[in-house]
This record gives sequence, C-alpha cells and structure tokens, in this order.
Amino acid sequence: MPEVTPAAEWKSLYSGPRGTAVKVLNRVERTDSYLDKVLDAELRSGELNDLDKGLLTEVVHGVLRWQNRLDWVLNGFSHGNFSKSEINVKNILRVSLYQILFLERVPHSAAVNEGVEFIKRIRGDKPAGLVNAVLRNIIRNIDGIRYPDPNEDLVQYLAVFYSHPHWMVKRWLDRFGREATERLLMANNERPGMALRVNRLRITPAEFRARLDAQQIAYTPSEILPHFVRVKTLSGIAQMDLFRTGMFTIQDESAALACQLLDPHPGHRIIDLCAAPGGKSTNIAEIMENTGEIVALDKYEAKLNLIRASAERLGVKIIELRSADASTFEGPQADRVLLDAPCSGLGTLAKKPDMKWKRDIGDIRKLNLTQEALLDNAARLVKPGGAIVYSTCTIEPEENVGIITAFLEKHPEFTLDRADRYVPAAVVTPEGYVATLPHVHFMDGSFAARLVKAPDPPAPGQG
Repeated sequence: MPEVTPAAEWKSLYSGPRGTAVKVLNRVERTDSYLDKVLDAELRSGELNDLDKGLLTEVVHGVLRWQNRLDWVLNGFSHGNFSKSEINVKNILRVSLYQILFLERVPHSAAVNEGVEFIKRIRGDKPAGLVNAVLRNIIRNIDGIRYPDPNEDLVQYLAVFYSHPHWMVKRWLDRFGREATERLLMANNERPGMALRVNRLRITPAEFRARLDAQQIAYTPSEILPHFVRVKTLSGIAQMDLFRTGMFTIQDESAALACQLLDPHPGHRIIDLCAAPGGKSTNIAEIMENTGEIVALDKYEAKLNLIRASAERLGVKIIELRSADASTFEGPQADRVLLDAPCSGLGTLAKKPDMKWKRDIGDIRKLNLTQEALLDNAARLVKPGGAIVYSTCTIEPEENVGIITAFLEKHPEFTLDRADRYVPAAVVTPEGYVATLPHVHFMDGSFAARLVKAPDPPAPGQG
C-alpha cells in the first residue's frame, strides 16, 4: 500500500466543496489573502466538478456576506462558546448554518451531516457531537431566532441583521439616515450580476446583442452606457467563443464611467498610473480607436502580464506596459492621466464580501496619504491644457471629495471640470463629480473627478 504523504492527507481532510470552503475561509480569516485569489486557486485545481465548484463559490461568498448574522445565531445557540471555538469548528458551523438559513435546495439534514463528518475527520467525535447538537437545536428553533432590537440599539441591529461591521454601519447611518443605509446594506448583500463591455474594435453593440439572442443568453441593456449589457450569470466564460475572440470583456459600468470622463481622443498620449488588471486601459484604447499611445503602469510584472493578455485577446495594440512606482514615475507629459487610486474598496462589497471584515477606519486614513502622493505626481505628468481623472471604487468622502478638495487648494493651476459634460447626469452629483451608489444605481459604488490643468500663457507677442 503506497505511503500517504502529509500533503495528501491534509488535502483529503479538506476534501469536497464544504471541506474546501472551510479551507478557503480559514485562509481568508488567518492571513491577508483576499477571497477572489484564494478561491480562484481552488477552482483551478481540478479537484471539484462543476456542480461542486458552484456550491463552493456560493458557500464561501455567502458565509462572508452573512458572517455577522451567522455568528450572532451561533453564539446564541452555543451560550457564547462559538466565539471561543477553534477556527475549523467556527467555519464548518458557519458553512452549515449558511446552507440551513439561505440555501433552500440543500436539505437541512445534508448540511448537518456533512458538517459533522468534516469535524469528525479533523477533530474527532467530541467536537463533532457539539457541532451536531448546536445545528440541530437551531433547526428545531429556526422560526424563533431573535435578533437585536432596533429600538434599543439601531447600529447593533443593522450590523447583525444585515451583517456589516459596526463602524461601517455607524458611519453610513450618520451620513445617509436609516432608510438609505438599510437599502445600501441590502444591496451589498445581493448576489451580484455581471456587466459586459462590448469591444467596439471588433463588433457593434447591436451585433453583440444579436449574438447573445442567438445563443439564448438573457441580458438587459445598460441604462447608462449603450455599449454595455448586464447578465445575471454567465457560466464557462473562458470557453465562450464570444469571449475567446475578444468580443467583450467583464467590467462594471462604474469603472467605465471614469474612462468616459477622461475623454480620450485618437492620437492622444495617455498615462494610466495604476493600470492592473487593465480593464480601464483597454476601454480607453477602444474609445481611442486603437490610435495613439497608452502607458500602463504597475509595480509588479505579474499584474502587467494580466494587462498584456487582456490587450491581446481584445486586439488592443497601443498599450505600452511599464513596471514602475506610480507615485514617482517620470516621463513625457501626457494629454490625459488616469489615476484609478488604491482605495478601501467599500463600493464593491457585493462582489468582495471579505472586504467588510478586512477593512477598518484606520485603513482609510493610511490610504489617503497614498492617494494624495499619486495625485500630486499625476499633476506633474499631465500637459498644460490636459486633464486628470481621479477615480476610486469606494463611497467614503475622505477618499473622494476630501482628496479633490485638498488637491485643488494645493494646486490652483487645476480646476474641476463638470462630469455631466461627459457622462449621463444620472450619475453626477450637484458639485459635478461622478458618484455611484449600489442601492441607487445598481452597480458598484464609485467616484470620479475630472481635473483640468490651465494651459500655458501665450508667449510674448502672441496673445
């Protein structure tokens, strides 16, 4: 009989979609790894069939989306012992309870039995007995589960029932009020759809929609951008002929608004300071009709390879890739500079539920220093008479309006150019910024501002 290696034994312990879900959740909780990267590695491993991959994806996103509510229930039914539990016990209880509360197609008995068997493999009979007792007690009393009383502590109620961190709920309550905050929390907990950007270098939007019709793929045309469609889901994208031949790419409409606001023209020189994974660079190239120059920067070669692969698939030929630090990069000045700044990502929680638990208020303050330094360098890199677009995928004012206000005070040579000259008024604030909210615009939360640099004064005798 062949000897079982420790690695093989470890893999067998975490086998199946639920065991793999626990492995993914453990890693996300214990390290600074992000869910999308950890999950993608498991989906590519070939250990699971398509049905199991679907369940794995649903469960890990669902657990992280609803973690606060799950933990509240589990603490209540384990007399406070859940929070002290070992990480494998914690995460299999979350995985099992998510299926019990949210997945109607999974029988309660299957959710319990799989969880119990997993813990028995990992930790033995006694912890398995505790898992079994807690889960069966919840099932018996499922209609009597009680949550915090909103009349006693509204922040606690919203944080638990809609599963968001207390600090985030409190900020949004102060800013938006209860009704809008509740709608925002609900929007963040929706299973997100997908937006497809038609590659107008290869196909017209009308022809693309006709191809979707022919393949009986249900979609909704975008109300904001005519070269986008929305789909609820799209399985096996990488194998789709439409995708492999570069007829479309996946991009949220909010991200495309920053490209529209940049207003690039054929022949322009563009610098995209924080370009990876390349969605905005390739979008700009499409708007420029593949004529001109786009310098796309990232510190890491691996991320530049993502842009390179995307550009090749889409037939984009005008992107020059540079490995460089965007805050110190020097080069010939550009007609346009796009700064899609590193940010807290709090506009993308529907797609990235782990961000809820990985961010805190201190992160926003730290990111402000980076955002300011990058914008100062963008100011040096743009030609007189040219424009910068500063964009983020967050809805926090310190990262958005606060950064722009401070920049304009420091750089009197720049003025704010109203966004409604370039994008639909539905996504423009009274002050002239692009600002989207998940519960209002049904896309990621985002911000973008267009800043125009004053032209050089005419030479003596030319005025």
